[in-house]
Amino acid sequence: MTTSRHRAGLLAALTAAAVLLLVIPLPAGALAVPEPTTPVTGNATHFDALGAPYGGCGLPQAELDAPDFVALNAYDLPGDYSSYPMRPIPASQAAKIGLWNNGLNCGRFVRVTVGDYCTGVNDGAPGQPFCRNGSWTADAYSGATLTMVVADSCGDGNAWCRDDPYHLDLSTASLNRFVRNGTPVGDMNPTHWNNRHVSWSFVPAPDYTGDIRIGFMKGAQRYWPAIAVSHLANGIHGVEYLAGGVWTAATMNSDMGQSYVIGATAAGGTDFQIRVRDAAGALINNGRVYRFALPASCGGTCSAAYTRVDYTTSDGPTPTPTGTPTATPTVTPPVTPTATPTGTPAPVTGCSAAYRVTGSWSGGFQAEVTVRNLGVSAITGWSTALTFAGTQQVASSWSATVSQSGRQVTATNAAYNGSLIPGATTSWGMVVTGDNQPPTVATCAVR
Repeated sequence: MTTSRHRAGLLAALTAAAVLLLVIPLPAGALAVPEPTTPVTGNATHFDALGAPYGGCGLPQAELDAPDFVALNAYDLPGDYSSYPMRPIPASQAAKIGLWNNGLNCGRFVRVTVGDYCTGVNDGAPGQPFCRNGSWTADAYSGATLTMVVADSCGDGNAWCRDDPYHLDLSTASLNRFVRNGTPVGDMNPTHWNNRHVSWSFVPAPDYTGDIRIGFMKGAQRYWPAIAVSHLANGIHGVEYLAGGVWTAATMNSDMGQSYVIGATAAGGTDFQIRVRDAAGALINNGRVYRFALPASCGGTCSAAYTRVDYTTSDGPTPTPTGTPTATPTVTPPVTPTATPTGTPAPVTGCSAAYRVTGSWSGGFQAEVTVRNLGVSAITGWSTALTFAGTQQVASSWSATVSQSGRQVTATNAAYNGSLIPGATTSWGMVVTGDNQPPTVATCAVR
């Protein structure tokens, strides 16, 4: 019986700022599971599609660097099927970081080779062996290969995502595109799959040409200029922006490893200059500088999930050394807002709420709601509300006082996260029983 894992709609972000806390991820060296430098073997599952509007790397599926994509494990939690540590995983819990590496392996390519077929049960049941009551057997599909891009993370509470550090979750549509002896296999899925072994390793982007693509995220505006970078030759481990003549390390947008919050070249402006570091930490294209502006089509705020921008480039020496980021607290301002220039409308007041699913399993899921201060003054309290689509029930929650009446869920700030300076964010989370269906748009009010 085929028992593959399906996670369509994993990231059901419903509002402009579908992102979590802005936290600098740990370096690759902090991984509990060493990054493979030679092919490793793991169990493979498959899932139907990335979330809406974004996958775990911060890109819509249509903007991926390849149609064939995979998810890596968010956590290294063997034997633990019920906890969902905060993401990005902080340095104090470095031993729990999986090969997703807090998003730092986003945009990298992996070369995947089909391995043995399981003749028994390989359902990822917690605490159960892989391929029990059967054996691993080579067959006609063994040795088929495909190069795929890392686009998502696996944080589900099953044995695949928790017990197997080298587990890969493959896009369902890719399975029959694996190539053996120069020909796509065509019919491996569904009748010849049964959650196989695969071997894989990181590789450079195949046949790479051209240059990077840059797009603004939904909700981006001059005080929160969040971008996504794609079409990468060797992944992305950092973005730097030029502000006031100094190159400064941008902060990753939660653990969405291809999305960063940058700053303008002049305070309060809408013109930007960036440069990008790859998975080896090297500046791409010898330090090429990419110049662009907030698109006119965005008006004051980008409403589309992804708004691609044109840019100009320059190569050569750069103005000053890169600034070193410091550790960020739980409540972190993405970019400090500046005074509104004369002649422009005053920024809106109030707050926004963004809902996002961070993990799902049979019969339940985990979600987080991000609260952002949209005003020009600090707030001292907030409340959020959302309405479930069906009979979902909040089983547990954190970082807020949460109540539920019928389908309506209301949350007010905890004592430690009610105060937000302009542009700052915080979040609260919950574990929910029931089908993973998106609720109505979350709302926020200042208390």
